[in-house]
Amino acid sequence: MKYKLALLAFALFFSVFSAAQNRTLRGKVVVPTSSFENPGWPGRFMHTHVQVYLPSTQLPRPQTSGPPYLGYSYETPASLACVYGLVTVVSGCNPNKVTAVPSGGSRMIAIVDAFDAPNAASDLAHFSQQFGLPPASFQVVYASGVQPAHDLGWELEASLDIEWAHAMAPQAQILLVEAASNSITDLMAAEDVASRMVNAAHGGEVSNSWGSGEFSGETSYESHFLKAGVVFIASSGDNPGTSWPSVSQNVVAAGGTTVRRNPSNGNFLSEAAWDSAGGGVSWYETRPSYQSKITAVVGNYRGVPDVSFDSNPLTGVWIYDSNAGGWYIVGGTSVAAPALAGVLNLAGSFYTSSNAQLAAMYAKVGVATSYTDISSGYCGPYSGYTAASGWDLCTGMGTAKGKTGK
Repeated sequence: MKYKLALLAFALFFSVFSAAQNRTLRGKVVVPTSSFENPGWPGRFMHTHVQVYLPSTQLPRPQTSGPPYLGYSYETPASLACVYGLVTVVSGCNPNKVTAVPSGGSRMIAIVDAFDAPNAASDLAHFSQQFGLPPASFQVVYASGVQPAHDLGWELEASLDIEWAHAMAPQAQILLVEAASNSITDLMAAEDVASRMVNAAHGGEVSNSWGSGEFSGETSYESHFLKAGVVFIASSGDNPGTSWPSVSQNVVAAGGTTVRRNPSNGNFLSEAAWDSAGGGVSWYETRPSYQSKITAVVGNYRGVPDVSFDSNPLTGVWIYDSNAGGWYIVGGTSVAAPALAGVLNLAGSFYTSSNAQLAAMYAKVGVATSYTDISSGYCGPYSGYTAASGWDLCTGMGTAKGKTGK
């Protein structure tokens, strides 16, 4: 009864986004209020990029290891490590069968989020134990020096971010920097705290799973994404078109895909563009030099995303959040940013800047041993962009394959 009530309370906290049916688990996609952008917010307040696949019926008591509920083909650290070649690939990469998780990672991954996640450490420990990950080296920092207020949607975001960064790079230190609010002023202050701490840890990544629509004056914030030894990553958004700060020249833009699985056995089939993932050509950011080879696609302005990761909530990942009631299936490009921060950390290149990181990545566009080219699906305004061979406005260069070229 307690679990059922928690689910009900959590469902009431959300607004229904769309109804969907899975052949093994009926439910609906819901969006937390933290992921809605109010009129007048761009350039002033940021919103999360997270969505939840909420079952319409109560699930049984979860098991204590592996997928929380057997028989469902939602993604685990082991299944996506298999899909993306971060462990020895097993045919099917079935979430109910594979158990090998990534090993490695070092230095620091900082997560920047707004508001406070009071159970972050214990929830991360529970997630790690469930999936056979080593205990995380984890720290929470209040960017303003004072514990922020609590917001359930932003807490869910923080749970997703720290758990999936740790899942992809288990030996990296995970730092959660909590901004006092979701204002751009407070988040940029937190960004500066995060980048200073990553720099002091001899390098690493700063992940941002939030954003807003583009706005005039966005280029004036570039200094917040420039720090020696730090690579910045940001989600491309869960709506058609472009989102700041993912369009920044000094940020790796993390887009979204749909992982397709056989509904009868859960085996991996392929990946396609996620039709709700953000992507396109920036209104204000000019084309950086590392995108010179894709001028024919983007023209004179910055194109996003750069690289993608499973983000469709219908093919979502498991996360644990005790305040929200336990285990949840989540998606949105909020999955992509921390997971890709983990992949880059795991690769171990530790470039001196995001520009250096992106130059190395774009040198591998079309190299099948480094990236899987996603050439099916569509996205964008009026669903007018199509995934295609090579770089495209839905998935960028595609999805990661192994650790090389990162």
